[in-house]
Amino acid sequence: MAPADADKSHPDSWMPLFDGSSLAGWETSGDISAFLVEAGTIAARGPGARLFYTGLSGEARFQNFELAAKVRCSPGARGGIYFHTRLEPEDSPLRGYLVLINNRVIDIGGSLERCKTGSLYWIRNYFKNLAADGEDIDLRIQVTGKRIQVWVNDIQVVDYTEPEQPVRKAALRRRVLSYGTFALESSGSAGSIQFKELRVRRLPASLSVPALDQSLVDGRYRQLMELQMSGFPLVDLHTHLKGVTVAEAVQNSLRTGINYGIAPNCGLFHEGLPGVTASTFIRDDAGLGRFRQDMRTYPVFLGMQAEGREWVDLFSPEAISRYDYVFTDSLSFTDEKGRRTRLWIDDEVYVDDQQVFMETYVQRIESVLANEPIDIFVNPTYLPKVIASDYDELWTEARMDRVIQAALEHGIAIEINANFRIPSAAFIKRAKRAGAKFSLGTNNEDANLGRLEYCLDMIEACDIVNEDIYIP
Repeated sequence: MAPADADKSHPDSWMPLFDGSSLAGWETSGDISAFLVEAGTIAARGPGARLFYTGLSGEARFQNFELAAKVRCSPGARGGIYFHTRLEPEDSPLRGYLVLINNRVIDIGGSLERCKTGSLYWIRNYFKNLAADGEDIDLRIQVTGKRIQVWVNDIQVVDYTEPEQPVRKAALRRRVLSYGTFALESSGSAGSIQFKELRVRRLPASLSVPALDQSLVDGRYRQLMELQMSGFPLVDLHTHLKGVTVAEAVQNSLRTGINYGIAPNCGLFHEGLPGVTASTFIRDDAGLGRFRQDMRTYPVFLGMQAEGREWVDLFSPEAISRYDYVFTDSLSFTDEKGRRTRLWIDDEVYVDDQQVFMETYVQRIESVLANEPIDIFVNPTYLPKVIASDYDELWTEARMDRVIQAALEHGIAIEINANFRIPSAAFIKRAKRAGAKFSLGTNNEDANLGRLEYCLDMIEACDIVNEDIYIP
């Protein structure tokens, strides 16, 4: 079947954009050899080329629409699908938006590209792989008024509403909604992307969604957008289902653009943890398996919050390996007199001498980092209430360096914790100079997930960049 002429199509009906045997209705900008018809697909190879859908009349135009495609990547491939664009000369910055196709981490000009397939590139980036090389990927893009939605294999990863005055860097000033056509992009130096079953249906021009509440476009919104436009991995890896369901967390992620890692408490149940009951604790491999199964259809990273020092004996390496990452803290330990210590419970904190306490505490941290198979050390530099006001005096440079060096030696990232607002800027700057990696974490105790406020402050104050951030 020939591709439908965009100017003569029937509203609401699906129409093919590719006839399966030719590039009729398509025009290349750049290397004309970058796109060819191969085994019933449009195959894109090599960097720096785009293939525009023009329609049989030579000028296709879409505003509200739903686009569906199957894509398959070979190793090394990278590209995407533009919409609301138009045919431009080679190397011109395109107008419209780009939905990224990329299943790997690559180095682009010395900066890591970690955005994954389905990202509304540089506007709503997504960092967890929901797709794999060598497999068909179902992509779906829908635009209704100022709202853009993207699905990867039927899992929604983008729900972005463009504000009246979009926050854009100069280089992205054309990345706004208007109307236009579609373009396939090949931007990888290796591999190929195959596109097939490309089809579109128009949605009524009268169909609209509520405008974005402009009061939401505040300083934090702008800060988050600036980070998105630099490809910074806005990934909150310390999110709990406390007063919030995973579906609600995902909706918050779609609204803010912050990716989430959901982490259940894993280990022996400890009374006194905020928002935690015995029924929510995972204590064995079977529990890990059930939780992983429950999360399988959600676009979130899956983490383990390892509780207490006994957790390493409760779970098998095989079960742990099926999670994206593991983190723990050192808020629970046995002190130098054999007393059970849990730093968040006032009655279980024993500070007979501040300096002795700190020496014991730093030793326990070093032991955790050396002996427990974790990816992230969370709640770092936490101090119990009784001595918290002396934070700057007790966390000396020597003590900070011991924790930092232990993390570096064992390849463990250090969390910037939004709940407890730790570690201090002095610690973070010191760790950055030493080459440490960081993660971002809300560590919510209730339904308030926030917007990583303290983390954003530290990113700015300590000059944290893309490559400083750990993501699974």
